Amino acid sequence: METKLERITQLSKENPEMVFTSIGHLINTDMLRDCHREMDGKKAVGIDGVTKDDYEENLEENLTDLMDRMKRKAYHPKPARRVEIPKDNGKTRPLSIYCYEDKLVQEALRRVLEAVFEPQFYDEMMGFRPNRGCHEALRLLNYQLVREKTSWLIDADIKGFFDNIDHDWMMKFVGARIKDPRVLRLVRVMLKAGVVKDMGGFEPTEQGSGQGSVCSPILANIYMHYVLLWWFHERVLPTLKGYAGIVNYADDFVVCFQYKWEAERFYERLKRRMANFGLSLAEDKCRLIEFGRFAISNRRDRGEGKPETFDFLGFTHICSKSKNGGFRVRRKTSRKKLAKKGKEMHHKIGMMRAEKTANIIKWVNQVLVGYYRYYGVYGNYPSVMQFRWNVLKSLYYWLNRRSQTKSYTYEGFSHMIDKGHPIARPKAYYVYI
Repeated sequence: METKLERITQLSKENPEMVFTSIGHLINTDMLRDCHREMDGKKAVGIDGVTKDDYEENLEENLTDLMDRMKRKAYHPKPARRVEIPKDNGKTRPLSIYCYEDKLVQEALRRVLEAVFEPQFYDEMMGFRPNRGCHEALRLLNYQLVREKTSWLIDADIKGFFDNIDHDWMMKFVGARIKDPRVLRLVRVMLKAGVVKDMGGFEPTEQGSGQGSVCSPILANIYMHYVLLWWFHERVLPTLKGYAGIVNYADDFVVCFQYKWEAERFYERLKRRMANFGLSLAEDKCRLIEFGRFAISNRRDRGEGKPETFDFLGFTHICSKSKNGGFRVRRKTSRKKLAKKGKEMHHKIGMMRAEKTANIIKWVNQVLVGYYRYYGVYGNYPSVMQFRWNVLKSLYYWLNRRSQTKSYTYEGFSHMIDKGHPIARPKAYYVYI
């Protein structure tokens, strides 16, 4: 099956205008069985309560029945269970939890869509793609800021992107490369499946793609490809006189410009472009700022102070100087991310305080190492050490509340983490030059 999908990928790469009219047959019992083997069985269950283990008890019968319904066009996904996840700003983000069988179909659909569209995505799109991620996006952005003629940038964010994807446009975008009615029908019924809220009844989904769907990331990338990246490369860049570059991760993106007037004109065009496809920019998160090699000197000459900073992918980006006096971008963990993670750790350690100290510290070290591997960027050592210090304070606080008597003095606690149960120390994993 992988060989067939790889062949589709190769054809898509070699023939950018090729339209695939017969690829629905790739979603068969063998692919669904393979999807089942790789599916995480520990995820939350949908409204039917069926787990991976439950489905596996009669796996072959279930897969045969599923394929029969798909061939007869009788397959209809069940509504997703909708839960609200708290956000940093006090609001909530809706998360859709799908039934296990629907997850299998979504995973098979994701594989087919990715085989067709992945070769067509631009290199500046970094989210939800194989062998790409946040640090690849940061590295590309660093190159555009340091090595190119960037003097201005637009830090942009789309308001409620996943919730406002227009279904008609989504079908047109998928249909631009795929004409197989079997695949198109699966995309449509997935989008229209509806949701069931914990405190309410069924609600139809007339727009949006549920966050939590296995195939939602690839659908989001397809939407962003046509709405933003394709438009930027094919319609915007040819009209510019100066340099411009873009870096996109999911619904968050940064656009760099050489000239302020071209950045301002692009921003107005961008708002109209988004509105045409049912989207809008989060005005409170979108800014045009002066940033780049000459920003420090230019603003000093005008008496305007230091250049503004901006946040992207959890880091605050700051105009700075290297040791030899050249321009560089310094990064530190954004204040909101640092505070949020610190609160999460304090709460979690409090929930674990009755466990053995060795088990608590083992878990703390696992979290710290994961944190260091993301935020361990050259120049961010003070912020990472601040997070470690916050964790140590939480650990000291909760270990001393396991009984009425104080378990540790400060000296005893310091000796314990230095000798008995060392706490992981940070290091720089990434250097952007």
